[in-house]
Amino acid sequence: MHPVLAEIFGPDLIVVIIVVAVVLFGGSKIPKLARSLGSAQSEFKKGLAEGSKGDAEKDASAAADTATTKDGDGSAAASG
Repeated sequence: MHPVLAEIFGPDLIVVIIVVAVVLFGGSKIPKLARSLGSAQSEFKKGLAEGSKGDAEKDASAAADTATTKDGDGSAAASG
């Protein structure tokens, strides 16, 4: 870590952030806030996984469609 960043993100800054959070949100609301942040993070990861899975399936089906609709010389095959 860069020495300047080590000075900025030291243990004293963490204590200040915790004190400010307790003052702003109150001691009873911090666990609720942490719980909601955790559930939001899990929903975000779930959405990313579903999105990448959908993209992979879409790419695979597009490749399969392209392979089945082309004949040997690259032109579209006539159906019927």
